[in-house]
Amino acid sequence: MTLVAIIVATLASGIGSVWVANFLLQAGFGQRASSRAQQGLLSLAAGALLATAFMHLLPEAFNSEASAQDLFMTLLIGVVFFFLLTKAELWHHGHEHAHEHEHHVHDHTHAHPGHTGHHHAKSSGWSLLTGDSVHCFGDGILIASAFVADIRLGLIAAVSVMAHEVPHHIGDLVVLRNSAHRNLALFKVSLAGAVTALGGLTGYFLLGHLETWQPYFLVVASSSFVYVALSDLIPQLQKRLSARESLVQVAWLLTGIVLVTAVSGLAHGGHGH
Repeated sequence: MTLVAIIVATLASGIGSVWVANFLLQAGFGQRASSRAQQGLLSLAAGALLATAFMHLLPEAFNSEASAQDLFMTLLIGVVFFFLLTKAELWHHGHEHAHEHEHHVHDHTHAHPGHTGHHHAKSSGWSLLTGDSVHCFGDGILIASAFVADIRLGLIAAVSVMAHEVPHHIGDLVVLRNSAHRNLALFKVSLAGAVTALGGLTGYFLLGHLETWQPYFLVVASSSFVYVALSDLIPQLQKRLSARESLVQVAWLLTGIVLVTAVSGLAHGGHGH
């Protein structure tokens, strides 16, 4: 039952978030006029991730027999790890762009801007999909670790991952549409999203042999959620806004927290606790 739930939830989170992102793009969500809606979505995702980490995953981990000091150390290591991972990704993209620029200068390819632009877009597209696939695989493992602890936790984690992946996939689709037809771009990003299920299967069988490590997996999942919310989502919300716009942001943030709490309540009731 747990394995089936993991497969369904990871597919819904991985591929479902891509299709929701595509629907929002089709509705004009990626246009500048919809910046307020984008801010709302980012606030919603941040609230969902923080609520999942602090109200569900961390309490579950600390209810185990694991040492509180060890769990806090794992949380710290997790945050530092995701920070270094982000730095490595930024360095890679910066190096790639610098290499492309050097290549254009030496070969005088500025005479063929259409060709070089297309080639660079294709190169960036594959790099983006590779990074997406690795990221989705990690998401799958984190969702699986939550499901193994409690189906309720798994559902909450899946909803939170989906909320955070939607704005991320909007950016992916916009980039890939520069080098491919929109349907092909949707297919490629959906394939990357499907890797979430592969991560879920890996996490399920891995935890089957490492049950004592489960609290640490939950803490690592928490560190991922906290890092993404505080380093990626919330900084995008730190803009000079009117009092009314700021209140709307806070309202969406609270909605994310309430959404996670509601899912928790429904799953709690449905699980017979």
